[in-house]
Amino acid sequence: MKTVLMVAEKPSLAQALAKILSNSSMHSRKGSNSACSIHEYTGKFLGEPGVRFKMTSVCGHVMGLDFMGKYNSWDRVDPVELFRAPALKKESSPNLHMPKFLEREARGCDYLVLWLDCDKEGENICFEVIDAVKPAMNRPRGNEQIIFRAHFSAITDTDIKRAMNNLGEPNKNESDSVDARQELDLRIGCAFTRYQTKFFQGKYGDLDSTLISYGPCQTPTLGFCVERHDKIQSFKPEAFWVLQVPVTHPSGKTLHLEWDRVRLFDKEVAHMFLNIVKGNDQAKIVSVTKKEKSKSRPIALNTVEMLRTASSGLGMGPQYTMQMAERLYTQGYISYPRTETTHYPDNFDLRGTLKQQVGSSDWGNAVKELLAQGLEKPRKGADVGDHPPITPMRAATESELGHDPWRLYDYITRHFIATISPDCRYLQTTAHFEIGKEKFTCTGKTVIHPGYTAVMHWQAIVGDENLPPFEIGEVCIVDEVRLVEKQTSPPDYLTESELITLMEKHGIGTDASIPVHINNICERNYVNVIGGRKLKPTTLGIVLVHGYQKIDPDLVLPTMRSAVEKQLNLIATGKAHGDAVLQHGLDIFERKFKYFVHNILGMDELFEVSFSPLAASGKPLSRCGKCRRYMKFVQAKPSRLHCSSCDETYSLPQNGSIKLYKELKCPLDDFELVLWTTGSRGKSYPLCPYCYNNAPFRDMRKGMGCNECTHPTCIHSLGQNGVSGCVECDNGALVLDQTSAPKWRMACNKCNVVINFGEHIHKISVAEDSCEECDSAILDFAFNKAKSPLEDGATEHSGCIFCDPVLKPLVGIKYAAMKLARAGRGRGVRGRGGGRGRGRGRGRGRGKPKDKMAQLAAYFV
Repeated sequence: MKTVLMVAEKPSLAQALAKILSNSSMHSRKGSNSACSIHEYTGKFLGEPGVRFKMTSVCGHVMGLDFMGKYNSWDRVDPVELFRAPALKKESSPNLHMPKFLEREARGCDYLVLWLDCDKEGENICFEVIDAVKPAMNRPRGNEQIIFRAHFSAITDTDIKRAMNNLGEPNKNESDSVDARQELDLRIGCAFTRYQTKFFQGKYGDLDSTLISYGPCQTPTLGFCVERHDKIQSFKPEAFWVLQVPVTHPSGKTLHLEWDRVRLFDKEVAHMFLNIVKGNDQAKIVSVTKKEKSKSRPIALNTVEMLRTASSGLGMGPQYTMQMAERLYTQGYISYPRTETTHYPDNFDLRGTLKQQVGSSDWGNAVKELLAQGLEKPRKGADVGDHPPITPMRAATESELGHDPWRLYDYITRHFIATISPDCRYLQTTAHFEIGKEKFTCTGKTVIHPGYTAVMHWQAIVGDENLPPFEIGEVCIVDEVRLVEKQTSPPDYLTESELITLMEKHGIGTDASIPVHINNICERNYVNVIGGRKLKPTTLGIVLVHGYQKIDPDLVLPTMRSAVEKQLNLIATGKAHGDAVLQHGLDIFERKFKYFVHNILGMDELFEVSFSPLAASGKPLSRCGKCRRYMKFVQAKPSRLHCSSCDETYSLPQNGSIKLYKELKCPLDDFELVLWTTGSRGKSYPLCPYCYNNAPFRDMRKGMGCNECTHPTCIHSLGQNGVSGCVECDNGALVLDQTSAPKWRMACNKCNVVINFGEHIHKISVAEDSCEECDSAILDFAFNKAKSPLEDGATEHSGCIFCDPVLKPLVGIKYAAMKLARAGRGRGVRGRGGGRGRGRGRGRGRGKPKDKMAQLAAYFV
């Protein structure tokens, strides 16, 4: 029996595809990595019946580009080396073991069908999957094609089955263009980011940003925001004067006339015209023009327009909007949400798509009327050749989608209906008045046919634009003549919607990456989102852009990235070679980087007047082990300790609180220990600032606290407090938290597993012995006498928390409440029989020798 392996981009998508292709007769099982499932069924393939199908998925990219190990050290590598440093593909999510999972499922398979998203990133993932599975598949006979690509735009029975019957091949050129973009962004971004982060965070204490990053797309995006900020700051208001003349029509309606001169900037001239008009108490109608006009229905919806409207009309950020859209697509409610096309294909079933909305309580009546009168031909848009425009694929209600997804679906559906509805037609009436010799006008609109605005009601012509009937020669009474002084106003800060328009216009990013770039400048603390979803640059964002403009304006102008995107598109269309484009781009940016480094003091001058030096930042916290003076704790991101006497800065763990730990000192360097904690529901551990930045032993690395320190005798180290290997992750050790009393707990020093021991315990210590059954360390407990779980009121007990029948009920496994989400929670807690082991070799090293010299000898030998 032949076997076909099919791979989708997400687990939920694989399930939906398998359900359609198998007519809901599939059998499902969990994959070896626990994240992906395999859905199996039997069917026909390439005309051959009785073929076994296996549908599974990846979770986004299988591989990611990164530098070799030694080049990931910020301290030892000059950033300029990153332009030429060897880079290699690594697993994007090592915990998922995706290549191994795919290889296992591919064993014995004869064909591969790729159901990845139909865009450039999807093509790139196709070849990552091929590299993982091809060695394990059965060899083809002769030149037989065994790898196929499915092209689809919606998760519907019709689209999916059509795609299965019209399989193609993956596009290597598009995949190569993604590889080139990834390598360019990695090398350029890392080089600039490492250099300027180290340079400025080593000098200033109130930057309030963990990274001072540069990105070929991110920085021009920030540049647009700062450019608008600069226009606001440099704007000088100018006074002008306007004549306001309300008049009463014979019908009794009050009309507000508009002055034909609009406004005047000369006060004396404005007063002259005021006196001319004031001498008359009647406004005479000298002419009336009536003209039928129309508001054109919208063109079909693409990604950029969806993001624009969601931000300005629905108040949703671009990143959040794309998450909602992808969920709606995966569930089969809308077509593929990443597209640049605004023109429906000739074979697109507009009528069939519209019929699905007949039963809606919101727009059902409008749909029935449209079907009865006939559909309008959609306006001609741009056909980029990727995916059809975004359209609804089946009916939905708010109760089944949820509030925010429904609001987005509501807009997408209304937009689709509007594209095949008539234009809005209205009659525009303009009355021309004379007061003395000055001319005024009054304009109103009367709806003839609402057309598409019956569905897109926010674009409807409002009722107060209607005017009473006018006759030439008719006279209106002038109620009042006012000369009003006003001032020209500066432009407002860019809205997300306006920024998306600018990015699209200048070719910054793609429809898929635009939300990511906007989200990045927000997360880096370069801009803040204020009311109306406007983007206001922070001091850091402003200083960075002004610094780039001072040194090399190309670094922040959109023209550089736009040129790179055009070259990448040449790779995607097969008109240029990937390596040539990559080397050309890297050569240019390497020269720009060297020039930037040589002239960095020009940017530093701007930082000096905007931020405080490290020596003047922070509050005294702990003593330096070198000079014995107090070091200052700089709380602004990234939090760190600075010794102004030694002019040294020490990094600290982020996303938690830092406080002094009982004024205890590290036995190696005399630095006072500090305590990092995420609160009572999280994790805590002490650390030595010097050891955290300079690993004291060969088996340690930078960024390790006392709970990972291998010092043989220190009372805070892993050797003294380690209990067992972690019950969940592969490399962690469970370490007793000595700071957690009276609510004792131990926590993994790698992942966020926390084991609580309950209350009413006075003291817990780690004994020298280990459990004969599981090799975990024996713990000595001293209980509260009044609430001891022991018989006969005993208060002391020693045993293994995993095996001892008295202690086992005390153990409760939880996950630490972290300020930033961490991966690795989705796999469940493994039992003791899961083959992981809790040997003391995982957590504590071997048994402790009795005297100090023997301990040191045992450690180093």
